[in-house]
Amino acid sequence: MQYKKIMIDPNVLDQLTKRLSDSIPDSFKLLQHDLEKNIKASIQSVFRDMDLVTRDEFDIQAALLSRTAEKLKQLEQKLTDLENK
Repeated sequence: MQYKKIMIDPNVLDQLTKRLSDSIPDSFKLLQHDLEKNIKASIQSVFRDMDLVTRDEFDIQAALLSRTAEKLKQLEQKLTDLENK
């Protein structure tokens, strides 16, 4: 089975981590920093397993695809011109 890559905003991870750590009872606030790190690492692991991509990765691939499509269009035109000669 093949999965599609899904784009995710890098800020989502930070926001999700912050929300989860803010929901921790005050009695555990001393452990908040360690919990934030562990939560963030866990979420990153899940996102990696889900084959998600960051916005930057998506933008890079979109630009590459656009350049490749333009190059293909130019090559197709050259081929058509050569065939017509």
